[in-house]
Amino acid sequence: MSYHVIDPADLDPTPDRDADRRAVGEAAGLENVALNVYTAEPGETVPLKYHYHDEQEEAFVVLDGTLHVETPEREYTAATGEVFVAEPGSPHRAFVPADADSGVRAVAVGAPAVDDAHAYEADG
Repeated sequence: MSYHVIDPADLDPTPDRDADRRAVGEAAGLENVALNVYTAEPGETVPLKYHYHDEQEEAFVVLDGTLHVETPEREYTAATGEVFVAEPGSPHRAFVPADADSGVRAVAVGAPAVDDAHAYEADG
């Protein structure tokens, strides 16, 4: 058996990301689920640009602020305490608008923990 207590603030942010990403799942050695904590300021994207996954189910649990998520059909908002879920094959782009009054802090959970993200080009 193995247990972990991890403070995301103790982890180095992932380089080359728009928002601050702390890879908690990697630090814990998780193999079946991706677990990341994001802090994004106005104008930043969480976590990737517009994308979709082949297999991975993805959920964003909003801890503080409001997360905006663009999809081909509409824009969703998830406020503190709410969860946005994207099923495999569902294009989405999570972000904080540039004109927002504050940033967002969210936990992103993806399973299985596969690198299957593909860029999505929105029409227009």
